[in-house]
Amino acid sequence: MLKLGVLVSGRGSNLQAIIDSIERGILKAKVELVISDNPEAYALERCKRHNIEHKVLERKSYTTKSAFEEDLVRHLKAKGVELVVLAGFMRILSETFIEPFRNRILNIHPSLIPAFQGLHAQRQAVEFGAMFSGCTVHIVDESVDAGPVVVQAVVPLLQEEDEDSLASRILSFEHKILPQAVQWFAEGRVEIKGRRVLIKDAKYGTLPVNPRLEIFT
Repeated sequence: MLKLGVLVSGRGSNLQAIIDSIERGILKAKVELVISDNPEAYALERCKRHNIEHKVLERKSYTTKSAFEEDLVRHLKAKGVELVVLAGFMRILSETFIEPFRNRILNIHPSLIPAFQGLHAQRQAVEFGAMFSGCTVHIVDESVDAGPVVVQAVVPLLQEEDEDSLASRILSFEHKILPQAVQWFAEGRVEIKGRRVLIKDAKYGTLPVNPRLEIFT
């Protein structure tokens, strides 16, 4: 079982998608630890319901960002975490955190990056007048929402789209592609070559991801 550490700040619906996939037996992983920077995050209630170990580490309790990130790393390493998943973690991480887990940190972002990076990606898409948006699971590096892409799902914008309706429709795809990306890591199929993420397949060798063919149903 792949040992996961999940960082959250809010409601934790993507955490729930991971938990559900594990409990259904389609994701061969175990959530070893959930850490929130927000003591009011609803994600913590999800942890309690599923008997998942969880901690609250508030940034304001630390004198520096580096000290905060070093403590995150310490707690995750103590649990033997092999893959870190940012599931609505509303902080930009620095090299202090990234380097110990280099190429082993995933983030889910509600746009087709590199389009509409940063906050309010759905609003950005609507205001821009985009015809398509979606969501992306990517490798976390020192850039903001710009690391190598693992998998994406495309969502067309409707004629009378607003930020909330688009966010809701994108979210349903986030809940599919994030567990899928984690499962590829669990299977040892992920190969990173510069900015390209390849998924190794026993039958066809190493092929670029075709996300619309390889998502959970």
